[in-house]
Amino acid sequence: MTRAVSIDVTRPAAPALPVEKLRADFPILDARVHGRPLVYLDNAATTQKPRIVIDTVRRYYEEINANIHRGIHALSELATQEYEQAREKVRRFLNARSTREIIFTRGTTESINLVASSFGGSRLKHGDEILISGMEHHSNIVPWQLIAEQTGAVLKVVPIDDRGELIMEEFHRLLSSRTTIVAVAHVSNALGTVNPVEEIIRAAHAAGAVVLLDGAQAAAHMPVDVQALNCDFYAFSGHKLYAPTGIGVLYGREALLEAMPPYQGGGDMIKAVSFEKTIYNDLPYKFEAGTPNIAGTIGLGAAIDYVQAVGLPAMGAHELELLAHATARALAVPGLRIIGTARNKASVLSFVLDGIHPHDIGTILDHEGVAIRTGHHCAMPVMTRYGLPATARASFAFYNTRAEVDALIAAIETVREVFRQ
Repeated sequence: MTRAVSIDVTRPAAPALPVEKLRADFPILDARVHGRPLVYLDNAATTQKPRIVIDTVRRYYEEINANIHRGIHALSELATQEYEQAREKVRRFLNARSTREIIFTRGTTESINLVASSFGGSRLKHGDEILISGMEHHSNIVPWQLIAEQTGAVLKVVPIDDRGELIMEEFHRLLSSRTTIVAVAHVSNALGTVNPVEEIIRAAHAAGAVVLLDGAQAAAHMPVDVQALNCDFYAFSGHKLYAPTGIGVLYGREALLEAMPPYQGGGDMIKAVSFEKTIYNDLPYKFEAGTPNIAGTIGLGAAIDYVQAVGLPAMGAHELELLAHATARALAVPGLRIIGTARNKASVLSFVLDGIHPHDIGTILDHEGVAIRTGHHCAMPVMTRYGLPATARASFAFYNTRAEVDALIAAIETVREVFRQ
């Protein structure tokens, strides 16, 4: 098997980051694990939080804590103000037209379920087709399977090639007048592949379909402009964007959201309720039933402020430099095979070592202070495509360094020594 891998990690030039200075913003990066300095390379699972986000959440609970929208006392009004300010920050972050298009959810998973249930449940009928890709996270597979079973729609899958790239000829062949929605990852969590979403969106719209992009692995690594993309739905999670867990976003085109029925019923998503009839609230509140994650939402706003102050282009450029360095070092390790060699990748390095289970790799790396993810990464069809039970995955953030990449490679060499390879 050839060791040659051609990965295009070039992006527009961006200013160099003062990484060591920025690392000081993240308290946990000073931690030690098993007596060794923490090397945190599990950022595709969740990112660490800067002090400003931690302090913002603490300040909410210490100084503001109150429910939103329905109170007239001072704390409720202040909580409401900061909650809605966070919505405006998200709107600007995605360049949405209106805050009416920004729905707060628990994360990417709930955002996709909302679209599948509300849009899919009201629009899909027997024989309609849902088109996804072979590299999707389970969160962008299972909701579509569920709604297909309920409506009689048909789920179709665009295959991927050996590099982990979509076979676009197959995408265009499968796309038809029966396709109602196309749902694809902007960036693959298991492979790092950056999909050609602009081409996908243009072709889907020409066929009369709407497009949902799973942006969980994209929003923290590259600027996202939903108007320029012209997508219909975009979903991402706060915890992968240096924000708290349990908060996410669904962007939806306003006309589509207006036509969709509520996802859940309860408080705050109504204007009036009687036993005979309920009148639903205006957007975006129609889709935000019950008391939301107020602290998490305000924390997300703080995280967006932080990311924009650092600069996504510079962050992304640094991460791609780390990926290039890691790829070159990994290819020199005997018996190591990179899984996912797309020419356009984000900062994910998935790999296997001949004769060594990924869980063993992860366990030994942990004892060396290196935190990575092992398993199927909630992408079991990807593992099946490559004939693997699992991979080891290192994923980089802007606060990682070349020295940490070198520590990863040194720890992998320790794995090989343990297994005497």
